[in-house]
Amino acid sequence: VGSVQDGLENDAAEATYNGVPAVILDIQREPGANIVQTVAEIRSALPALTRSLPSGIRMQVVADRTQTIRASVRDVQITLLTSATLVILVIFLFLPTLRAAVIPAVTLPLSLVAAFSVMHELGFSLDNLSLMALTVASGFVVDDAIVMIENIVRFIEDGMPPLAAAYAGAQQIGFTIISLTVSLLAVFIPLLFMPGVVGRLFAEFSVTLAVAVIISAVVSLTLTPMMCGRLLKPVGEQSTGRLTVAVERGLQRVRDAYGHALRKTLQHRSAVLWLFAATILGTVALYTVIPKGLLPQEDTGQIVAVTQGRGGISLRALAQLESQAVIIIRCNKAVAGVTSLLGAGVTNPTPNTGRLTITLKPIGSRPALRTVMPQLQHALQAIPGLSFYMQPVQDITLSSRVSATQYQYTLVDTNQAELDTWTQRIAQKLSILPELQDVASDEENSGSETYIDVDRAAAERLGINMLAIENVLYDAYGQRQISTIYAQNGQYRVVLGVDAAAATSPADLAGLYVPGTNNVQIPLYQVASIEQRYAPLAITRENQFPSTTISFNLAPDVSLDQAESAIRTVENTLKMPSAISGTFSGAAAQFESALASNPWLIVATLLVIYIVLGVLYESTIHPVTILSTLPSAGIGALLALMLTGTQFTIVALVGIVLLMGIVKKNGIIMVDFAIEAERTRGLAPEDAIIEACLLRFRPIMMTTMAALFGAIPLVLERGAGAELRVPLGITIIGGLLLSQLLTLFTTPVIYLALDKLRPRTLPAAAQLE
Repeated sequence: VGSVQDGLENDAAEATYNGVPAVILDIQREPGANIVQTVAEIRSALPALTRSLPSGIRMQVVADRTQTIRASVRDVQITLLTSATLVILVIFLFLPTLRAAVIPAVTLPLSLVAAFSVMHELGFSLDNLSLMALTVASGFVVDDAIVMIENIVRFIEDGMPPLAAAYAGAQQIGFTIISLTVSLLAVFIPLLFMPGVVGRLFAEFSVTLAVAVIISAVVSLTLTPMMCGRLLKPVGEQSTGRLTVAVERGLQRVRDAYGHALRKTLQHRSAVLWLFAATILGTVALYTVIPKGLLPQEDTGQIVAVTQGRGGISLRALAQLESQAVIIIRCNKAVAGVTSLLGAGVTNPTPNTGRLTITLKPIGSRPALRTVMPQLQHALQAIPGLSFYMQPVQDITLSSRVSATQYQYTLVDTNQAELDTWTQRIAQKLSILPELQDVASDEENSGSETYIDVDRAAAERLGINMLAIENVLYDAYGQRQISTIYAQNGQYRVVLGVDAAAATSPADLAGLYVPGTNNVQIPLYQVASIEQRYAPLAITRENQFPSTTISFNLAPDVSLDQAESAIRTVENTLKMPSAISGTFSGAAAQFESALASNPWLIVATLLVIYIVLGVLYESTIHPVTILSTLPSAGIGALLALMLTGTQFTIVALVGIVLLMGIVKKNGIIMVDFAIEAERTRGLAPEDAIIEACLLRFRPIMMTTMAALFGAIPLVLERGAGAELRVPLGITIIGGLLLSQLLTLFTTPVIYLALDKLRPRTLPAAAQLE
């Protein structure tokens, strides 16, 4: 009455690797576990597992995400060492003696090693974001030491003994270093309160960087003066080699040229103030027009391709189409392997969809991801009856919803029929937008459904109940497990079902019999009518309401904000019913939230810096002078992003926030010395600010160049995960270049302009000062 054969427990799913039948084991680490250590332990256990398998089974690692993690960490380590080396070279360039260069260089390893200790105590891991923070810190942590040692060297150059110069220089510059550190820490406070998942990601980045800055300040106030007093030599004992003489002459010429240009600038203060106003307006204008995104797209070496056949396609037909796709993909020389998974489940929401995971060869042995993906998409168009939607696998994934493409737009309505109608209209409009590509919808209403309408009265007359009908159908098509055979080395589940030849069409249901009165077998068609209908393959809900999700990828050179604006325009053009609400989901929703909060984050940063500086200087005017250095940095960063074709992402925003901390140091150094000259020696404001600019020209140049050279490796790096770090380096370099050129002239002018306003606006504060 039947046949017995070996087979799969579930024949409604199929998996292959490079076209060969396979069982794919996907391993996830537990929260808090060290993923690199976990994978290393798994690999160490693989040989023993392989020996226990039958000879016909081969075990192979298909994809190891820790390889990209290791490569990324290795590249960041190289970047960190390169940044540290460049920073030390900058110090040696301005203080061309080995002893003077070694002293601030000691601050760098001490700060980073101490930061590692604090990271360990806080439970932080060594990941891309924390390593990126340490790389940026390599240009930050030496600033305080540079300011300290330069001031001490200046006293030694005036003829003071090294130890006495260390005491005098540290006493004079101590408050400035505290101001620099506290105001820089104030920059990190808004980053800690960034909303959503993005805020949680960069909280670790901010804390790591803040810890390194605090430690560097402590080292600069304690160890650096001590080393200066013990290691530096008096003027008469210092060696004056050709390099030292050439560097000092070059710096003196640059400083003299700057002094001459500064005096000329002060004669045209109105023009400078107009230039400052133009930088503010320019920053706002550039921020408005610059293309914006959430996070840079990384090349992790993996691509996910969602395949989709017609609504009623069988698993066997879908598998044949999928095998053609695997053959075509493997022909690409950049591909290392392809896994295919068919069958409805967690990965594939409907029976007519499949998922291909394409593993590429390591970076350096293949073209970039942006080149490989179009090649694969173009080649797969040759398969009729199968649609493809590709998206690159990212290290940072902000969407938990399974979709065909990268970004999601969700429609919700109380009326399913109305929702289906408008989903088709909107999806059709979105598919022709030039800003979008690969538009897909999870609405699948073209599935085939076999409907069995039971005549309950007739069934009751024949002694048939509904449970009997359900059991027959389940026995035939539900893969019911009826027994288990226990063998010596394993167990075998016995699964019941009709022969495959009797399960090819709805007409085969006529061959089923249902037990009735006295166990008489009654044909199913005598008590039920059978018809085929169209039905949805999946039913989705959002907060218990009917919903559909339209997913999309971005067209080349299109930013996420441009795509979202185009979608909102379609909404307004079509005039959707008020009962339908359209919202972005996943990464698109995170971007929309971040885009709305970005201006407020910058405003909050400015406000926190202003309050901190106001407390430090007991003034409401001097903080404004210091903050005047920021617009030029903002416009420089935005111009650099636009010139390099880089979108304004969250990483770029963090870079601009860090710029605020770097650039305002120039203002603090100038203003601090000008205030001291006015109070202690009674200099006129103009003479005081000119003297401060000239005296502090060298440390300003040193700190700026240290931060700039520390960021250069971030831009030049092209290893694993470099896409996440490049925008940070571009914003820092672009902002520093322009701000250094402008603030050396605008800050003195604004200082004098506000000094004239101070007695009339804040007489009490002026008397206090």
